Amino acid sequence: MHMDVIDLRDFYGRPLGRVARHHIARRIAQVWPDLRGLSLLGLGFATPYLAPFIGQAERVIGLMPARQGVMQWPAEGKCLTGLVDELELPLGDESMDRVLVVHGLEASESLRGMLRQIWRVLAPGGRVLIVVPNRRGLWARREATPFGHGQPFSRSQLTQLLRESMFSPSGWEVALFAPPFDWRPLLRSAAAWERAGHMLWPRFSGVIMVEATKQIYAATPLPATLKSRVRAVAPVAAPVPARRVTSFDES
Repeated sequence: MHMDVIDLRDFYGRPLGRVARHHIARRIAQVWPDLRGLSLLGLGFATPYLAPFIGQAERVIGLMPARQGVMQWPAEGKCLTGLVDELELPLGDESMDRVLVVHGLEASESLRGMLRQIWRVLAPGGRVLIVVPNRRGLWARREATPFGHGQPFSRSQLTQLLRESMFSPSGWEVALFAPPFDWRPLLRSAAAWERAGHMLWPRFSGVIMVEATKQIYAATPLPATLKSRVRAVAPVAAPVPARRVTSFDES
């Protein structure tokens, strides 16, 4: 079960959603303090976290999975969002320097397929930052928030999934320690909860954030499981002698 774009928009319009966005955005800014001259893709429902990068990054776009729906963003000016098939991103190979995934991986029906597409569109040495619900956290157990829907993850699960998809985890962050309730005294003390949580119980955060770097060892064509016009390659995490690699269109 997953939330659609209207549910996600409404959540971030509530006091609890604004608190969640504030604390997650702070951690994103710590991981990526400067994206000047770089291209940034937000995948899933990442638009609440993309605004600080407009005017800083060279290019910012947001792509939303078809099952979730799409909404115009930003509210004014040129629309920077699009509705896509997560297994067929309409971007060229090696066209993005950074990819931010929020409310995307946990709701995906094909985790490895989505990661293959991210790997394909990332430039060599590009980085992806993934925000997912923490399996041990309280937020994953409350369906009134988006983090209570879809599949939560542990660090070990994320590490294995990323390595199988030819990404190398390079850094971890955690956020959301206040209980996920729209109770005014809790929301006012959210900053104190964050400070205490980072010091005392980091394993029980609401979300896990992992930054991973694209690795290039070898590439083989994707299995022909989907009819697609997009040329894509699937990573294989094993060094091979340098040779000419031929890509095939899926059919």
